[in-house]
Order: sequence, then C-alpha cells, then structure tokens
Amino acid sequence: MNIETILSPEYVERYQSVWPNKTILDYLKDAIDKNPDKTAIIDKKSRYTYQELGKLVDRVALGLSELGLGKGDVISFQLPNWNEFVILHYAVTRIGAISNPLIPIYRDREIGYMVGMVESKMIVVPDQFRGFDFPAMIERLRPQWPSMEHVYVIGDHVPAGMQSFSSLLNEPWEERMDPAILDKIDHDPNDVTEIIFTSGTTGSPKGVMHTHNTLCISTDYWIERLRLTSDDIMFMASTFAHQTGFGYGVRLPTHYAGTAVYQDIWNPSEFIEWVEKEKITFTAGATPFLQDTVQYEGIENYNLTSLRTFVALGAPIPRALVKEAAEKVPFTILAGWGQTENGLVTLTKLDDSEEILISTDGVAFPGMELKVVNFQGDTCSPNEEGDLLCRGPALFVGYLKQIDKTMDEYTDGWFITGDRAVMDEAGYIRIAGRNKDIIIRGGENIPIAYVENVLYENPDISVVQIIAMPDSRLQEKACAFISMKAGKTPLTLQSVQAFLSEKGIAKQYWPEHVETIDEFPRTPSGKIQKFRLRERINQLIQDQV
Repeated sequence: MNIETILSPEYVERYQSVWPNKTILDYLKDAIDKNPDKTAIIDKKSRYTYQELGKLVDRVALGLSELGLGKGDVISFQLPNWNEFVILHYAVTRIGAISNPLIPIYRDREIGYMVGMVESKMIVVPDQFRGFDFPAMIERLRPQWPSMEHVYVIGDHVPAGMQSFSSLLNEPWEERMDPAILDKIDHDPNDVTEIIFTSGTTGSPKGVMHTHNTLCISTDYWIERLRLTSDDIMFMASTFAHQTGFGYGVRLPTHYAGTAVYQDIWNPSEFIEWVEKEKITFTAGATPFLQDTVQYEGIENYNLTSLRTFVALGAPIPRALVKEAAEKVPFTILAGWGQTENGLVTLTKLDDSEEILISTDGVAFPGMELKVVNFQGDTCSPNEEGDLLCRGPALFVGYLKQIDKTMDEYTDGWFITGDRAVMDEAGYIRIAGRNKDIIIRGGENIPIAYVENVLYENPDISVVQIIAMPDSRLQEKACAFISMKAGKTPLTLQSVQAFLSEKGIAKQYWPEHVETIDEFPRTPSGKIQKFRLRERINQLIQDQV
C-alpha cells in the first residue's frame, strides 16, 4: 500500500529540531537498560518486568518476520487492555510495520470497513470478550479482505484456518532464528507507525496517520507537565485502541520507565482496590470515570494517598464535582483537551487554581500552538468565542487515502479542529462545543457548555447534555437530555426551567424540551455522541407529526 502523507520537506524542516527523532523502541531499550527488573506492565492475568517485556517483544517480532511480514505492512489488532496489546504493538514496530488498533466494541460494519481501508495483512483478536465471538466475525468478513494473510486468536477457541497467538508468544523463535536480523531493520522516525480511526463523535471514521515523531513528542509532553519519574505507577482503563489509551496508557509508562496497571473493563471499585494494592500515582480517563470515582460510596474510607493526579478528558468537569472531590479524595484533578489527530494538546497545571480547573481546559503544551478565529478568519480578542485552530509537532500527518480531505481541514497551515473555544490572556482555552453543537435560537447564540455546567449544580442530576432541536419558527431550540442519580425523581421541563431561573440564567438560554435518558450513547473512550442524541430528538419530532 502506498501511503501518502503531508510530510513535505518544508514541513519536516520546520519541526526536525523539535521532534525527539526517536521511536518507542529507543525508549523501551533505555528502560530495559536502566530498570531491567522493574515491573513494566500489570493486568489481571500477568505482570512483566522490562527485561521480560523486551524478550517477549523480540520473540513475537521474530515470529512476525518468519511469517513474511515487514516494513510498511499494516497489522490490525482488536484487543482489550491486555498485556498482549502492548507486546504486539512493540513487536509490530520492531519489524517496521504499522499498528492499526481497533476498538473492541466495533462490529462487522466498522471492522469490515477499517481493516479493508488499511489493507491489513494480519489481524489479532480475542476468542471472546464481553460475550462476543470475535473469530466468527472475522470468518464473516475475511472474504472481503484480499490483503489478509494471517488471523491470530488469543484464547482457547481457535477455529480452523486461524492460528493461536500463543504460538507466536511461546515459540522460542530466538533459538531458531538470528535475533540480529531485527537490528538491521531501518526505523525512520518520520515513518508512519500508527493508523487509528477517529472515534465517531460526528459521523464517519477517518484513518488518522501518526509517525514515530508525532506520537513520541505528544507522549513526552506529559512527563514534564505531570512531573513524572520512573517511580510513578499509572493506571489506564480507557481502551488502548483510542488515542488516549494508546499514547498515554500503552506508550507513556515506557517513556519514563515506570509501571503501568491496566484494566480491560472500567470498574471504579476495582480501580480503587488497584490504587491501594499497587500504590498507583496517577491516571487518565474520561470525565465520567472521575465522577464514578469521586461519587463511589464510601470512597473516604479507602487509602488513596498514593494517587496524586487524575487527568479528566473528553468533557467539561462540573464545578460541583470538583468541590465534591475536594472534600472526599486527596488527588489533584487536571483537565485537558485533544483529538485523535493531535493527541492531548492542552492540560491544566498541577499548581493551577480551582477556578482555572473548572473554567478552562488547560493551556497548550510547549511547541503546540492554538488560536481562536472568527468567521472571517481573524484572530479573536481574549475571551471572545470562535473556531479553534491548531498546529504543532504532535499533529497527525494525514488521513489515510484522503490527502485532499486532509488539506481541506487546514487553513493557512493551521488545522481546523472543528471545535469552538474561548482563549484568555494567559493562553488557557475553554471548549464551548463543536461547530455542529452551536444552538442559534432566533439569532441568539446559546452557550451550551455554560448551561450544562449550571445544571450540573443540581444534586439530583447525574449527566446532562444539551443539543439543538429543530423549530419551524426559531430554527433551533435547546433540548436537554438528562440522566438522574439513583433513586432521584426525573426532572420535568418546568422544574429544569425553575432551577435555571433560581440560578439567574437568562430565559433565552433555558432548554425548551427535556428528555430523561438512562444511558447515553458513548464512544469507547467515554465521550457522549451528541449526534446520536440529535438523531433521537429528530426522530421523535417526526413521529409526532
């Protein structure tokens, strides 16, 4: 497959002195050399030291090489947060191939499209996870993948025509082959090393391409901002096949030669037990994970003193939740913003005030640039809302097979994020929503995030999302989807409006329709899919006509 990127000589020259010009293999080698006996990864079924991890990586890499796989080939894997994901990604990188992580909840339609798009030569899946038969899905899809040569399965149920991953992991390839062949493989830091699909908050997925350099610098940013050392122990429950889990769960601990603890299905009770047992020092995940933790019954009775930092991503952190956390837990909460295309771009700082945390999504990492522009493309004044643009060394290098589409997403060298934001004088941003989330009611802009944050102050509300619903006269009105805390009586439109009135919110900002919902449609990383809510309310209106 011919991979076309936006890496022109001018682009490379611009960032060459900024990029680390390394691959994850360089960080892994350093970690092995410095801390061979330190525990590298822990999951429910295993724990490996860095030395053990390195040996398994090389062993699997030799096995992949024996299969005829090599530089530039794409290898897909649809795996939970298991040790095999980490081993496989590093082994794929070792042979110069490209990793294509796939989210475990994807099914035939998504997997068929994505694996076909990247022209994978190999795919690795579990025999089952959360009750789903993955090999059966692969059997159904395999005829439509002409490039597919190998299917490997982790687990006991391996159908005919597929191979057990244990044959790669347990076979002593290093005794049958010369391990030195791996050292002869060229690794250009500007080669594409990952193709990951957007998680679909606004519709159809695109194959986002990252190089070693764009991934490594994005990961390095965390070390300084969080003041990480090799003594740190991180916890990750966000799926590895999402950029948060991939960049900062799989790869970040190797960057600072620390320990990682992995959870394959988010469970706050289990997380709290892991903190006590393994002395976890920091974690990152979707804001709902933070909410589950802070509001866990009896949280005050657990020893969480080792946990310094909780990085909450993907949704605003309600003021009420921050205040509740201050009373119940010892850790510092940080807020950030990023995308599949650029990793995490902004993050608050450890010594920032509570007001900064609850009113912003952080400030850009060094080297990453942001600006907010109006509809004419002019830079907005501080605290003026506009379209958020981004550029910098961590930005992706194109959408796979869609370079024209990629260039359409740029203006004067700036990537159009699709988000609306406000930036203050100090460079801190606050995401105001996506362009499609803007509600313009009879010419009046409704500040969605602002109203949602106020509604979160209602102690009976668990989750609230405001979306635009069509109106024949005003074009758009605000609709609030609300889930209640356990045992609480559902709110009515009248009670929601009365609450906002008590809070002094302008009447033009009030929702004019309320839908109670038990479970919100979410991406695998925990982000709420507002486009699904819009579809739901549109269908409801049509049904009433």
